[in-house]
Amino acid sequence: MKLAIVGAGWAGLACAIESVRAGHRVTLFEASRTLGGRARALEVHPVGQSPLLLDNGQHILIGAYAATLGLMQELGIDLGKALHRMPLVLRFPDGGGIETPRLPPPLDLLAGIFRATGWSWGDKARLIRIAAGWRRQGFRCAPETTVAELCAPLGARVVRDLVEPLCVSALNTPIERASGAVFLRVLHDALFAGAGGADLLLPRVDLGALLPDPASTWLEAHGARLRTGTRVQAIAAAEGSWEVDEERFDRVILACPPWEAARLAAAAGSASAEAWSARADALEHEAIATVYARGGVRLPAPLIALRTNAEAPAQFVFDRSWLGGPDGLLAFVVSASPSDRELLQQQVMRQAADQLGLRELQPVKTVVERRATFACTPGLVRPGAVVAPGLLACGDYVDGPYPATLEGAVRSGLAAARHPQGQQPSRCGPEPSR
Repeated sequence: MKLAIVGAGWAGLACAIESVRAGHRVTLFEASRTLGGRARALEVHPVGQSPLLLDNGQHILIGAYAATLGLMQELGIDLGKALHRMPLVLRFPDGGGIETPRLPPPLDLLAGIFRATGWSWGDKARLIRIAAGWRRQGFRCAPETTVAELCAPLGARVVRDLVEPLCVSALNTPIERASGAVFLRVLHDALFAGAGGADLLLPRVDLGALLPDPASTWLEAHGARLRTGTRVQAIAAAEGSWEVDEERFDRVILACPPWEAARLAAAAGSASAEAWSARADALEHEAIATVYARGGVRLPAPLIALRTNAEAPAQFVFDRSWLGGPDGLLAFVVSASPSDRELLQQQVMRQAADQLGLRELQPVKTVVERRATFACTPGLVRPGAVVAPGLLACGDYVDGPYPATLEGAVRSGLAAARHPQGQQPSRCGPEPSR
């Protein structure tokens, strides 16, 4: 088939690679000049300093990202060189927190809980008992349950030191509004599904080199057409096929952000596409900010968790020098962040001074992705993969078991490429009568 894929983020790239492997003729449209979507490289030019190649946001992968890691390996990426692997560590500057040793699951988690500092024996016993209960129940809960409600029996210290940082890093949604069902799925796959699933994988290279650049090279070498700097204006059904800006294709896959996909689907001339568009357009979004700063210091670990409150918004700080970056370059991550860039930067600098003793830091660049992820709230019904016959969608927001992660995006892209014909009813509509 002749396929059009609209959007060259990680979902679109995964979809394009899988489609080319299946023998299809692929044209990949990307509005930006840079591939990667919301996980891409970013060159900055600080005043009076040499240019820096950063990322549009500091990302973490985990060992459970089987589809993403598998795709990287198939593209020839040396995971040992590209990623810094470390056990799950949530250590705070005051010494509190948890660190899991290298043991088979669930022994690694049990050992980490017993060795956690700042928790009473009652806290630890309660966490083990409740986690065992989640496991017996198949890591399921009522769809309307929030993470705060799910984890309230754990106690305030465990929620503060473990649940809050895990939830905001995985779901990018505060625990008071985050889906308990999705949180349990993430816990299952990371902590209980296999050895190394909870390992943190920190990129040693920029996000472009991590996947988009090798993917682009592979696609061009295998005959795919990459049309960067091209924003698709309209799609329309045309006698059993589809037109993308008046070029005919057998099938179209929307791999662009939900608001762009909603725009295109709304005008596609199909009742099912209009219904899908309304669902995609109704998604709420959360921002993620990354504050890059330099101060000529090296932290004792590549990743340190931070205490948060209304005046101290960053949840984590990454020392990029541990990851092959310039000495003294730190990245502070604010998930589910407010959008005032200047205030956010000032607050993070004060937080660094108060919690890390870093009083000489100078901001380099603050990157705010205002619609970084969808808000992963309880009972959320996400748009399905089928928009209309022959018109599909993929992306981290499309209906699936995971929150808005790189793994969710890659899996969605692979699934769209393998979809038979796009004729099945969309899950965003009513179930067919039986």
